[in-house]
Amino acid sequence: MSTPFRSSLSDADYLGAAIDAAGLAGHDDVPVGAVVFAPDGSILARAGNAREQLGDPTAHAEILALREAARVYGDGWRLEGTTLAVTLEPCTMCAGAIVLARVARLVFGAWEPKTGAVGSLWDVVRDRRLTHRPHVRGGVREAECVALLDAFFAQHR
Repeated sequence: MSTPFRSSLSDADYLGAAIDAAGLAGHDDVPVGAVVFAPDGSILARAGNAREQLGDPTAHAEILALREAARVYGDGWRLEGTTLAVTLEPCTMCAGAIVLARVARLVFGAWEPKTGAVGSLWDVVRDRRLTHRPHVRGGVREAECVALLDAFFAQHR
C-alpha cells in the first residue's frame, strides 16, 4: 500500500538537495547526486557517485542512496511513498532498482541520451509489464545539472 504524499517541498527543492549531494561524489567520480525523501519531505538518505572511489561498478549515487534509505525506512527494502531526486537520468541498473524498491516518485535533472533508462534510450520505469511504476518528472533544474557534468568533463578530458 502506497503512502500518500504529504511534503510541501517542490520538485525544484528536491533537485536542490540532489545538486548538493553531487558534491559528495569522489574526486574522479562523475558528480551525480541522489537523495531519498520520506513522504513528509524529510531526508532519508543522500549520496554521490562513488564508483571510482570504491572500485565498485554498482556504486552509483542512486544505488547508494536507495541502500541507505532501505536501511532506515520501511520494512527493510520497500520504499513506498518515497521520492528519489537525482541530478542525472538513471541508467538501466538504477531504474531497475527504483522499480524494485517501489519508490513512488522519481524527479531528475539532466537527461542522459546515451544511457538513460527513464525515457531517453530506454524507459524501464514505465514498462507496463512491471507491477510497480513510479511517477516520473525529468528536466527539473536541468541547466544546473548539466553545468555540473560539463564542468567535470572539461577538467577530466
